[in-house]
Amino acid sequence: MATTYATAVQELIDALGRLPGIGPKSAQRIAFHLLKVDAEEANRLARVIVEAKQRVGFCTRCFNLAEGDLCVICTDERRDAHTLCVVEEPRDVVAIERTNEFKGRYHVLQGAIDHLQGVGPEQLKIRELLARITDEAVTEVIVCTNPNLEGEATALYLTRVLTMPGLTVSRIASGLPVGGDLEYADELTLGRALEGRRVIEAPTT
Repeated sequence: MATTYATAVQELIDALGRLPGIGPKSAQRIAFHLLKVDAEEANRLARVIVEAKQRVGFCTRCFNLAEGDLCVICTDERRDAHTLCVVEEPRDVVAIERTNEFKGRYHVLQGAIDHLQGVGPEQLKIRELLARITDEAVTEVIVCTNPNLEGEATALYLTRVLTMPGLTVSRIASGLPVGGDLEYADELTLGRALEGRRVIEAPTT
C-alpha cells in the first residue's frame, strides 16, 4: 500500500521534485530533512531563497547573474573586453572561471537551440551578442556551448551569423565528452579544451 503524507508534506515533496536533478526519492529525503531541522534553519533557507529572487537578476550587458545592472565580470576592468566567451547558461561561466584559463568577458545566450522544445535563435541572446561585437570592438568569439546536439546546433548557427571582417570565431577543443555538460567537466579537462580551441568557419552552401 502506498504511503500517504499530510497535504503540506506532499506539497513540499512535489515542489522539491520539480527542481532539476531532484528525483522523487531525493525530494522525499530533502523534505524530511527540512521538517526535521529546527525552525530557525528552515526559515533561514526560505529567507535566503526569497532574498536571492529579489536581489539577483541578469546582467544587462552579458546576461550572467548579477545583483546590479552589471555582473562582477563586466565591471572588472582587468578583463579583456575584446574577447568574448559565449556560453549557454550562467552556471557555465562558473565552470570556465574555475579553470583560471580565460581572462576575457562572457556572453550568456540563456539557452541553446532546441527546435523540439520550441527554442530557436530568436529566443536566445544572439541579437545582443551581435550588437556587443560591434559596440565593444570584439576581435575573438570563443563558442563554448555544450558538446551535445543542442550545443552543436547552436555553435553551427553562430558560425554562420558571426562571419564578419576582423573577427576570429573559435570553438573549444573536443577534449570534453560528447553529450556532456560544461558544469560537470573537471577544471583540467575544461582548461585544456580552452587552450586547444580551434578556429571555425561558416560552412559553405
